[in-house]
Amino acid sequence: MEEIFNGVANIGFPIAVSIYLLMRIEGKMENLTASINELSKVIASKFE
Repeated sequence: MEEIFNGVANIGFPIAVSIYLLMRIEGKMENLTASINELSKVIASKFE
């Protein structure tokens, strides 16, 4: 029984940390994508 708890603790913690980091990175990626799209529009308007 103790081996099961150790396995969950060893596997569950890295999974939880990974999910947390992915959620944080997702928001930053969305902001970066929006900024790149806006920059593309500005650059395109300069060459018209």
